Amino acid sequence: MTEASKENFNFQKIVAVVGVTLMAMKFLAYGLTGSVSILTDALESIVNVVAAFVGLYALYMSAKPADRDHPFGHGKVETISASVEGTLITIAGGLILLESVDRLINPSEIRDLDVGLILIAVTAVVNLAVGRAAISRGRRNRSAALEASGKHLCSDTLSSIGIIAGLAVMYAVQALGYEALWLDPVIAMFFGFVIIRTGVKVIRECLHDVVDGSDEKLISDVADCLNDHRHYHWIDVYGLRIIKYGPRLYVDMRAVLPRDMTVEAASVETSEVEEALCSRFGESTDVSITTVPCPDFICRYCEYACAHRAAQFERSLEWTSRTLCCTNPHGPDGMVVFNLDETDKSEMRDTRP
Repeated sequence: MTEASKENFNFQKIVAVVGVTLMAMKFLAYGLTGSVSILTDALESIVNVVAAFVGLYALYMSAKPADRDHPFGHGKVETISASVEGTLITIAGGLILLESVDRLINPSEIRDLDVGLILIAVTAVVNLAVGRAAISRGRRNRSAALEASGKHLCSDTLSSIGIIAGLAVMYAVQALGYEALWLDPVIAMFFGFVIIRTGVKVIRECLHDVVDGSDEKLISDVADCLNDHRHYHWIDVYGLRIIKYGPRLYVDMRAVLPRDMTVEAASVETSEVEEALCSRFGESTDVSITTVPCPDFICRYCEYACAHRAAQFERSLEWTSRTLCCTNPHGPDGMVVFNLDETDKSEMRDTRP
């Protein structure tokens, strides 16, 4: 288990313990007040606890090393876990809506609202602190499960804050002698829709990961890293592909190198790039670089001194997140064909400054 995986797993334990504690506090608040708005918060906490333990198991599984049956590791289980969590969030929102409609039709008295509000306020503060920390660690360690847990806690915080604000208004209205029981289920309905929206968003992000959708920020970071550690031997890089398997990152690319460079020299160059990427993105990064010998027309973009030079050096090629991901290298005119149909000149981009 890598350090990042250990950190994710240990923090998810904290999320699970906090979830159980806060769920108990919310049901205590509901028992004291009888508020359906507080009940919606408590019901979502059940989902939080279930999701926390599902995420804990997922992080344990994703930390297992690659084996014969899973050559790329077990990281995708985090995506499955996050999708389950998104589904549970959506279901919780639906249950909240049903309970709110029933309470709107059949209103009931609310009692001890002041004590209930204090308990919910405490749970909101704790949820926000743990949720933000989980999102931060999940993004840093590329853990979909931990990030989903953090988003879940933050959505719980949002609903708690709204419920507190709404019930505070209701408490003030009742203190003035007015009837406002209808406000309790209306508040719950609003946040039921908010929770459903959060769940759907988590599910969409999981589907994006399942089909290995591109991460534009990650690609941009890789492009910056390549440019920062670029050597004059590296004439062109293209065909960049990045796949995330939980905390593991698989980077694949093609590099155009001088044709008379020895295999040993080429190995040294690729090793330096691998070390740079692993240093930037962590030890859970696997890099595969296919070296390609340079064609004659590329001499104008190459500073390397060799016996095969056919033209004087003019400039280095520009590497951007878009050109690096293109399946085609730069052409003789320094342009990249982004469309596989090379006859479509409208899809060509001049990378000259």
